[in-house]
Amino acid sequence: MGGVVDGVAQPAIVAGMGALLVLLALSAFYFFWRSGKERTARDSALEQERALRRQFEAVMTSTRDGVLITTQTGEVALISELAAAILGLSASTATGTPLTRLPLRTVDAHLRPLLAADAFAVTDGGRPRVIGVPGRRGTDDIRWLHVHARRVDEGPDGRPITVTTVMDTTGLREAAEAISRSDAQFRRAMENAPTGMALVDLEWRLMEVNRAFAEMMGSTVAALRGTPFSALSHPQDLQAERDQLQRLYDGHQSHFSLEKRYVRADGNVVWAVLDVGLVRFAGGAPDHYVVQLRDTTDDRMHSELLAHRAMHDPLTGLANRNLLHEVLHDLLEQPDADTRVGVIAVDLDGFKGLNDRFGHATGDSALVHVAGILRSATGGRGTVARIGGDEFVIAVQDTDCSKALFDIAAAIHDGLRRPLAVKRHQIQLGASLGIAMADDETIAGGGPTILSAADAAMYRAKAAGKSRTEVFEPSMRTTSDNQTALAAELARAIENGDLVLHYQPILELATRTVVGYEALVRWQHPTRGLLLPNAFLPLIDDRGLSVTLGTALVEQAAKFLGRSPSDTAWVSLNVSADQLGDSEFADRVLTAIGRHHLSPQRVVVELTEASLVAPNTRVRHELTELRNAGVPILLDDFGTGVSPLSYLRDLPVSGVKLDMSFVAGIPEDPAGARVSRALGALARELGLATIAEGIETEAQAQFLSRCGWRYGQGWLFGVAQPAATVLSAHPHLGTSLIDPRPQELDESIGEHEPLV
Repeated sequence: MGGVVDGVAQPAIVAGMGALLVLLALSAFYFFWRSGKERTARDSALEQERALRRQFEAVMTSTRDGVLITTQTGEVALISELAAAILGLSASTATGTPLTRLPLRTVDAHLRPLLAADAFAVTDGGRPRVIGVPGRRGTDDIRWLHVHARRVDEGPDGRPITVTTVMDTTGLREAAEAISRSDAQFRRAMENAPTGMALVDLEWRLMEVNRAFAEMMGSTVAALRGTPFSALSHPQDLQAERDQLQRLYDGHQSHFSLEKRYVRADGNVVWAVLDVGLVRFAGGAPDHYVVQLRDTTDDRMHSELLAHRAMHDPLTGLANRNLLHEVLHDLLEQPDADTRVGVIAVDLDGFKGLNDRFGHATGDSALVHVAGILRSATGGRGTVARIGGDEFVIAVQDTDCSKALFDIAAAIHDGLRRPLAVKRHQIQLGASLGIAMADDETIAGGGPTILSAADAAMYRAKAAGKSRTEVFEPSMRTTSDNQTALAAELARAIENGDLVLHYQPILELATRTVVGYEALVRWQHPTRGLLLPNAFLPLIDDRGLSVTLGTALVEQAAKFLGRSPSDTAWVSLNVSADQLGDSEFADRVLTAIGRHHLSPQRVVVELTEASLVAPNTRVRHELTELRNAGVPILLDDFGTGVSPLSYLRDLPVSGVKLDMSFVAGIPEDPAGARVSRALGALARELGLATIAEGIETEAQAQFLSRCGWRYGQGWLFGVAQPAATVLSAHPHLGTSLIDPRPQELDESIGEHEPLV
């Protein structure tokens, strides 16, 4: 039975074993297959972890912020190398160390000590905390950090952690402080700058201005903010400003300067130099303008004043000869000059007599008065110029030039009919006018030719009776030639002795005794008879003959004194400053005195134009030479601007002549009387001889004598006469001029003709 069992069971057992082996094989295969898969997964996970760690480390090393991770208990779980460097720690030492045990000193933004746990605690509101840690440059150096800490509830191990980022802001803080300082310094400099400064946006609106800018514009800083800069500009200067701004904006220039005008809040115009620079961003895009404004109004006015003075007469403000020639050149260059351009020459009649009678101050007033008449008569139709003492020219341009010339001439005569009031006198002025129209000849010859033509017409007007108008015609050129011939004839007359002296008596006012004479020149012309100085003195001045004439007439005066029956009578010779300076005149005077055996006190030098004598000049030395030789020096026009009181100190003066302008109004004029008395007292105090000229009435003579003026001359006592007439009269002659009696002196007015 067992065998059967064994025989039957053996195959079954074998089959079961086979199945078991298969199962075991399958199980082993499954196990090895599963193990390989797990290893693959684990290797993949490890590789992924290594990649993530590499990425984390890359992030940690490349970020600008340091990273610090702390556990819930406050230990440092991780610290990046950057964070360690920022905090001044070692990363390996700090890891695993509690915050409270780190070798770290921190302060808050107010420099108060701060615990590390508080410094790296979770920040509220997402805003960083500012802390300071010791720097590397010394005990006082602080590095400023921005700390931002955030709590993470589940860390790698499921426990909460705190992730803290640390950023070093020291550089940014220092840069911000530097910018702030720079901005503050710029604003202080801008505020206190003496020149106007402004910041202007790209729309050319004022963003900021300083006080100097506001004051220049007559406004306030607050009122100017936001104002369009162009609104302050003078309308005529806007286009030039815009052109420069466009070039600056387009990059054609880095800055520009422009002198232009601005209109102040009060309506006044100021000149200023505008300096503009454009500030650009780093990329080159425009940002704003920086403007400086320097007030040049005073400089501009000074420059214009100098330019005006160079081209205008200082007394009347009219154009001078230089400007006139420029104007005529421009007018005659125009294509229609022969129908639109003309000239009027104006010369006052009797102006020298006015100057002699009333003084140079009155003469200047008359010239200013005439200048106003000429301006008014011209009415903007031309240029009025003063080219000499009492000579004026009007250059006219008009579509109907002929009519305009005659209208202007008529208006001038009408204006001159109104008398000029001088003190209590009404002075009637007149003028001779010459008109010349432009033609082919004058256009070809230019300004001098048309002026010469107008002058020729003016001289014809004087010869025809004065105070009238003549129009140039070619025959008048002969008259001009005659003037040239007359000048040559005058030079020969001086050489031949045809110019002679007439003598006006000078009396002692108290006794009415003739004590001396003033020598006045005349021309004994062979065909025209006796000519008064007005007929030839201008030629003497023009031809420079005054020195020659003056020295020639000294001999005549000395010969007259030599023939005089008195040993004390004296003669005063009018001498201008241009006759002195080379000692020739002094030598001639002293030679004549010696030749005729005269006392030096009998030849008196009466100095005219004392204003031309400066101290320490050769003229003054020549006067001193004469005075040291005993020749008295008499100062003419005493009390007027021509002979100021300083000349009594600077020149060797023996006596003074009271200007006739002070005599004319006395004794009725209280002011003139007071001035005459005061000047007389001054002369007495200085021990000077005193002569009043221009005495025309007995009342004037008596008043001046009472005021202390010792000597007098004028029409009341006689006019100038030839030497023979004077000598034949045999007057009783009195005392010498050089030793005046001590009397109370006063100023008077006198008339006189100069020697030359």
